[in-house]
Amino acid sequence: MTISITAPTVSAHTDAFLKRKHKLYIDGEWVDGVSGEMIDVIDPATGKVISQSTAGVAADVDKAVTAARAAFETGPWSKMTGLQRGKLISKLACRLEELADELAEIEAIDCGKPVTYAKYVDVGLSANIYHYMAGWASKVSGETVSLANPGEYHAFTMREPVGVVAAITPWNFPLVLTAYKLAPLLAVGCTAILKPSELTPLSTLRFVEILEEVGFPPGVVNVITGYGVPAGAALVEHDGVDKVAFTGSVETGRRIAAAATGNLKRVTLELGGKSPMIVFPDADLDRAIPGLASAIFFHQGQVCTAGTRLYVHKSIHDKVVEGIAAESRKLKIGHGLNLDTTMGPLISSAQLQKVMGFLDQGKAEGAETVIGGGRVGDTGFFMEPTILANTKDTMSVVREEIFGPVLCAQAYDDDDLDVIAAKANDTIFGLAASVWTRDISVAHKMARRIKAGSVWINAHNFYDPALPFGGFKQSGWGREEGSEAIRTFTEVKSICAVL
Repeated sequence: MTISITAPTVSAHTDAFLKRKHKLYIDGEWVDGVSGEMIDVIDPATGKVISQSTAGVAADVDKAVTAARAAFETGPWSKMTGLQRGKLISKLACRLEELADELAEIEAIDCGKPVTYAKYVDVGLSANIYHYMAGWASKVSGETVSLANPGEYHAFTMREPVGVVAAITPWNFPLVLTAYKLAPLLAVGCTAILKPSELTPLSTLRFVEILEEVGFPPGVVNVITGYGVPAGAALVEHDGVDKVAFTGSVETGRRIAAAATGNLKRVTLELGGKSPMIVFPDADLDRAIPGLASAIFFHQGQVCTAGTRLYVHKSIHDKVVEGIAAESRKLKIGHGLNLDTTMGPLISSAQLQKVMGFLDQGKAEGAETVIGGGRVGDTGFFMEPTILANTKDTMSVVREEIFGPVLCAQAYDDDDLDVIAAKANDTIFGLAASVWTRDISVAHKMARRIKAGSVWINAHNFYDPALPFGGFKQSGWGREEGSEAIRTFTEVKSICAVL
């Protein structure tokens, strides 16, 4: 692997954006926070401060919720038809595509991801989500119901927007995970308060400038930057919020679920993962090995669906592990703004230390380091892509979500699909999995046996706006994307008239 950590110069428009005083966005206005406190935004590739955002507090949240409530109930947004909302969402999607280079640059320096990936994955997928959901805006409807009771009735259902939504997103994919929530809630007519991670607020702030530019009415989308406590907690506990849509850790998800009981607000949670990748002896290794390497090393393993547990048939185990190690050596570690970078830093010093702590635990429990395992340089938060072999299901590195570029490999020698599936399912998580085989019958049988919200065959980390996304077990509640997202942001009303 090659290393190039030198930070390139950002473009003039990004430089100007970074130097702004980033305020809160409430009711169509950029306003100072009540506390006056600012939060340093760090470039994870250099460890240096690149910008500042406002530390919102409960009083700011109150203002944002009031604005969102007014826009939902009495503002022009409440009077728009679905087709009108859809046209506005489409306009936003087109503008994101036009500004892809600028948004990718901001996302790369804020999150530490390669700028090319940021452009085509983060911005590209986000724009597609808005395009897709724009089409749903004019198609939200109920159905006519034939009643069981005798008599003459006119009975039907309606789908109505759930109301004011708090959309709370993590630091790994700010633009994409905002789109997962915001696109469908806008399509059905809800309003929102966005709360990005304090580590990566910049692309969300720039996104809302674009949203304002294309003509969304005041109060429809508001942004509160700041820490989880007090800003995030105030949002979750607020009686004026009808629903929380959250992506993040299981721990925080539990706290949100508990806090939501105050007014029994609706909750969607997309939480952690420990995704298995099952490789059968007949797999096309020329296709599988690069795919398996990408599944764990893409965005430094900081992906909720990252393929972290590798189960390979013993007949090909060594060949597959050696092949993934060879793929990892091709990675070019460096600052995300370097065009040849294919692997950036971890998000923070704390995250780097957390991942290194897991590696120490793994070694102490008997795992063998095939490649990697160390920090790269003393600038920024880089670490080597790492493969651990001879892992066991009882090890902490196999059981807990590491959220770093660490692959845990083990061989299996059983041909019983139920036994193999039991190993894959031996986890508190159930977000995603992948199956690698040329036998289409085996592939679909295994997909049926795996307890996960997404199962990919001969691929990993495949996302599409039309596919529902979410987890089984402690990977969360509910689904985002596809028609399921429309359901999760609406309430069903039954109406019956006696004729």
